Amino acid sequence: MGEFILKMPDVGEGVAEAELVEWHVKPGDPVREDMVLAAVMTDKATVEIPSPVTGTVLWLGAEIGDTVAVKAPLVRIEVSGDGAAATEIVTTAVPAEPVVKEQAPVPEVKKAAPPKPEPKAVVETTVAAYEAREPSKKPLASPAVRLRAKDSGVDLRQITGTGPVGRITHEDLDLFLSRGAQPAPAITGLVRKTAVEEIKVIGLRRRIAEKMTLSTSRIPHITYVEEMDMTALEDLRAMMNRDRKPDQPKLTVLPFLMRALVKTIAEQPGVNATFDDGAGVIHRHAAVHIGIATQTPAGLTVPVVRHAEARGIWDCAAELNRLADAARTGTATRDELTGSTITISSLGALGGIASTPVINHPEVAIVGVNKIAIRPVWDGTQFVPRKIMNLSSSFDHRVIDGWDAATFVQRLKTLLETPALIFVEG
Repeated sequence: MGEFILKMPDVGEGVAEAELVEWHVKPGDPVREDMVLAAVMTDKATVEIPSPVTGTVLWLGAEIGDTVAVKAPLVRIEVSGDGAAATEIVTTAVPAEPVVKEQAPVPEVKKAAPPKPEPKAVVETTVAAYEAREPSKKPLASPAVRLRAKDSGVDLRQITGTGPVGRITHEDLDLFLSRGAQPAPAITGLVRKTAVEEIKVIGLRRRIAEKMTLSTSRIPHITYVEEMDMTALEDLRAMMNRDRKPDQPKLTVLPFLMRALVKTIAEQPGVNATFDDGAGVIHRHAAVHIGIATQTPAGLTVPVVRHAEARGIWDCAAELNRLADAARTGTATRDELTGSTITISSLGALGGIASTPVINHPEVAIVGVNKIAIRPVWDGTQFVPRKIMNLSSSFDHRVIDGWDAATFVQRLKTLLETPALIFVEG
């Protein structure tokens, strides 16, 4: 018998640390080669760490929420034969920013005989199985399984996984759905509730908190809200969707806004910039890399449509759909989540009347899309129904003056209200 010490792998070029967001094993658990042991996050990309050996877990080197340095001892595994040096894993994750915690020394652990593996669990679909699971224990499942379960209205705590250490697989979810999902038992009557749930801020939620704090504490925002008459654009969009080819994606408002942004930025390049306030340098970018704020099961991410200036409206729509799917399933790469020069924020039908979007630091502008509603508009002789949408845009007031911000939005208004201009070259 021997011991294998798995060290924190290199999860990206230049990355010195990563946050531990999930353990899939505990001391005493049997593991096999390629079985997922843990998940770590660097910025907004999550990376799973597999076991390079088969054996029994003796010791875990960090707790969920800890920031672990590359090469720090992460897991000790008892294996047959001699121990080995840690295997390094290379990924395309994004560097993390939290302060590294000192790693505790590896304690001496008594070797114990591996426990006999338990028989494979049987999927339970009864209410009793739901009640038996500890309510606070998060079910183990991949992002893709979680997304399918959410779309199907299934609480994963109702399913007993048959994968390693109880991990819920696509097959478990399929079997559960085929048998008919049973909802959790309802509580009848009015009762007083005194429980307080403590939720540790880790992973993507911690990244969002840090990013928002950085943006609001260092950037003096000015927000400009303007009303847009989207009637002509909505008519054009409906016609283009009706006549689109089978391989073309369905158009939303966003591809039109992206093309309008490209044309407006050509006239006002100052809004397509990043501000290094530490060095006092503004970087104006010729390339238009548009970040699209996207809600995912794990939280808010910003996938980036690169070189929108070189994409037509159908290409913008296709790339937008691809990136949104990748973000929601947790498969977006480092390059797809970084490098934006200006951001669009849209809540779709939940967009409200107006908003005050927070700038994506170190950018200097963000455009917020609100919902479209039919409102009466005076045309000079009578009130007529028109499709109206407010555009809420925020700017870094250190480098963008109010006049320039208003000029930028008014140019967007002209293009969106007369959408034929979006397609005019030159």
